[in-house]
Amino acid sequence: MGCGRVGAAAAATLEAHGHSVAVIDQDPAAFRRLPPGFQGQRVTGLGFDRETLRQAGIADAYGFAAVSSGDNSNVLAARVVRETFGVDNVVARIYDPDRAEVYQRLGLATVATVPWAADQVLRAILPAGAAGEYQDASGKLTLVSFDLHPDWVGQDLTRIEQAAGGRVAFVTRFGEAVLPGPQMVYQMGDLVHLMVPTDAMFTAERTLSRPPESEDES
Repeated sequence: MGCGRVGAAAAATLEAHGHSVAVIDQDPAAFRRLPPGFQGQRVTGLGFDRETLRQAGIADAYGFAAVSSGDNSNVLAARVVRETFGVDNVVARIYDPDRAEVYQRLGLATVATVPWAADQVLRAILPAGAAGEYQDASGKLTLVSFDLHPDWVGQDLTRIEQAAGGRVAFVTRFGEAVLPGPQMVYQMGDLVHLMVPTDAMFTAERTLSRPPESEDES
């Protein structure tokens, strides 16, 4: 939702990585910011309107980004998508830093209005973002950021490592990097930075984007 610079950049990047994308904006002229040849759906309307969201295919959506120019619209749209349509990977751009912190603590992922906002959006709606943060010289290991399924809250990082087949390098918590300590658990809003084998990166992404298996299942 929102086809400004951030929305257009995020949409273009997602499509370039093979994802199906729908872009919502109430001003049809905004779609001119999309790159030539963009194949995604363009929907004119309000991003918090349920019928507009259905037209954009929200029922089949994996993630949703509310990046219009209005805080209230972004928060409302994000809540409708998460609470009405059950989409887990939702992010809202908030201009007011105080409000952003409040919503972050309530479990709504937010991004600030900074040059790398488009990358932050991608990392919020795709657990592994658009690409890894770091890759070793051999290309065998990649450092990837994960925003886990809410059901992982309270789980030990060691269990997350076992499920993902990697090692937690550090955790971003309330905007600060924290080294994992003994018995550290995943909290709502944490961004987990995992070093994983490159060829297992997307398997780890799928695993952590879903609820953890029960002890009986594992």
